[in-house]
Amino acid sequence: MAALIISYSRKFFRPKPFLHGIQAFRTSAATADAKQTGLYGFSHLKTPKGFQRFVDDAIERSGELINYISTMPSSAEIIRAMDEISDTVCSVVDSAELCRHTHPDREFVEQANVASMRMDEYLHYLNTNHCLYNAVTKAELEGNIPNSETQRAAHYLRVDFEKGGIHLCSEKLERVNQLNVDIAQLCRKFNANIVDDPGYVDIYPASHIPKRMHHLGTPIYSPAGLSIKGLDVKEKGYRIPTDPVSLTSILQWVPNEEVRKLAYIQGNSAPHANLNVLDKLIAARHELAQIMGYKSYAEFAARPNMASSADVVMSFLLELSSMVKPKADEEFRKLRYYKQQRTGQMLEDLEPWDETYYSAMIKASTCDLDSSVIASYFPLLQCIEGLKLLVESLFGASFHNIPLAPGESWHPDVLKMSLHHPEEGDLGYLYLDLYSRKDKYPGCAHFAIKGGRRISEAEYQLPVVALVCNFSNSNNPSTVRLNHGEVETLFHEFGHALHSLLSRTEYQHFSGTRVALDLAETPSNLFEYYAWDYRVLKTFAKHYSTGEIIPKKLVDSMQNAKMMFAATELQRQIFYALIDQKLFGEQDSTPRDTISIVADLKRQYTSYKQVEGTHWHTRFSHLLNYGGGYYSYLYAKCFAATIWKNTCQEDPLSLETGTALRTKFLQHGGAVEPVDLLKDLVGDGSIRYSNGGVIPDIRALSEEMKLELREPPHVC
Repeated sequence: MAALIISYSRKFFRPKPFLHGIQAFRTSAATADAKQTGLYGFSHLKTPKGFQRFVDDAIERSGELINYISTMPSSAEIIRAMDEISDTVCSVVDSAELCRHTHPDREFVEQANVASMRMDEYLHYLNTNHCLYNAVTKAELEGNIPNSETQRAAHYLRVDFEKGGIHLCSEKLERVNQLNVDIAQLCRKFNANIVDDPGYVDIYPASHIPKRMHHLGTPIYSPAGLSIKGLDVKEKGYRIPTDPVSLTSILQWVPNEEVRKLAYIQGNSAPHANLNVLDKLIAARHELAQIMGYKSYAEFAARPNMASSADVVMSFLLELSSMVKPKADEEFRKLRYYKQQRTGQMLEDLEPWDETYYSAMIKASTCDLDSSVIASYFPLLQCIEGLKLLVESLFGASFHNIPLAPGESWHPDVLKMSLHHPEEGDLGYLYLDLYSRKDKYPGCAHFAIKGGRRISEAEYQLPVVALVCNFSNSNNPSTVRLNHGEVETLFHEFGHALHSLLSRTEYQHFSGTRVALDLAETPSNLFEYYAWDYRVLKTFAKHYSTGEIIPKKLVDSMQNAKMMFAATELQRQIFYALIDQKLFGEQDSTPRDTISIVADLKRQYTSYKQVEGTHWHTRFSHLLNYGGGYYSYLYAKCFAATIWKNTCQEDPLSLETGTALRTKFLQHGGAVEPVDLLKDLVGDGSIRYSNGGVIPDIRALSEEMKLELREPPHVC
């Protein structure tokens, strides 16, 4: 989708560049009474067909605003009207996006898909509308804008228009529009293939699969069968899908190496169709970037962000890679030796399907950890209470469960909470959809529904967001317990939600997570620290049956286990970012297949071998959402490490800490330059300038991980 002047944030993943105006959540979401409403509080969405009217009304209202803007009112009024167009359109786009990924009613999903495609077409119309572009350009250049946020909005609206090629000649603009349509379709196809073709393995006998994993598969029986005392007996096995979640379970828990190998190869060879889709996506993005005057799509993607260029990104990634390599190599050797000891084969190599299994085993044995014991201290409902306590302690605000109005919810499991401050009133609304179910979005994500914005001096449109997770379902929510990885994920997504709920921007264009891409993951990474700190955990992590607070000794062991292979995990993230940069970077005169590109990078930047014929990257959906921008996760990791060390570590639960986080960072959304936000919160030491761009200071992360800083390699 060419969401250029339209900045809707979808699932978090990445915020799109600009637009969000219908007034559904000014009042109706504030009081969920017994009155019939529609999905997410939008009166249009009482039935699936309501999406049609939702789209029609959004287009009609936007048309009225376009006509108003064409009269060339004052600069401030132009920007305010543009923001209402954005708000109006994104109300539909964001609602359709959430519905498509979570609603159990297929008719709702189908109508949301239709609405999404119609809005794609309308977005192209808006993004190529010269009347709007000329008005925004006039507003920016006139310079009589009343405040810095409005001036910033005018500037970025103009930049976002030009990212869509509106300033190009008609022939080039037409080609850019077509490429954006093609790119959107290829991204949809890539995601659809991941869902439709997860791959599977048939495992015989059933005893090869631990009982704790039987729920992942379907019982099957060998057609040949066995002969026992003259009787034919069919051998029982399990057919298990190799989607990422199931594959990780197999690789971690199945002792049989051949089963792990089979699952690894199958899981990393599906969907095969995405090899061709990815080739087309790379070509389309490269052509788009070149028309726009850039040497690569990675360069095009980096320009509006802190990094500002692909060269700066690469220098940062290579510096991190150089820093982490010695310790990652040491961890690899340690794991290989552990395997050799366990198997008695001292010349045996460590295979890619061994890493997860043996690292889990060595962590459990060295640190005396039992995952079921850890999970016993993290009942899901108690974790939610922990998040409430955290918000109250940091920000003096409280989450209150509030009833859902008839028609507002998309599933009986959904909860709704308001974030309330005793002096400021309600700050926003949060939906929680936490349990796995058939046909639901398989990961964990933050979805925007409404961005915050100033409507008048007396009225503020409150933000509305949803957190979607896939924790193991249960008929009794009180029995659901999380492993600590799931707790960390919950805190990560909650960081995104707080960024949205606590922001107080004039324009939804800057609301919450609508920030520079390489800053966006910082709050979520920061709140992961809270999931590991004993001072935080002891406030809510209590045994599900005895009520005992989680022992500090256990948390210490968990923290030690986390650090055991931390360098390997960081190296893996660097590898992913390098794949992203290489695939969307400058293209060779003779195109190479993506399998060989990824294999070369794996050999060069990790200790692990590439298994011939596998192509894990064809299910790496971040290539779509973060094309040319996956490095931003590593930026965020460095920023979060610095913020935690300088602002939070001494007293992570104090109101003073929370006030600093809120007033100097979270409340500003994207309305302030990222560099200024970081400097205000943690000082000049949080960033470094490099070749015209900005990179994070890596000292806090290196100290945390006990890594030695090294001179970065030369970037050719």
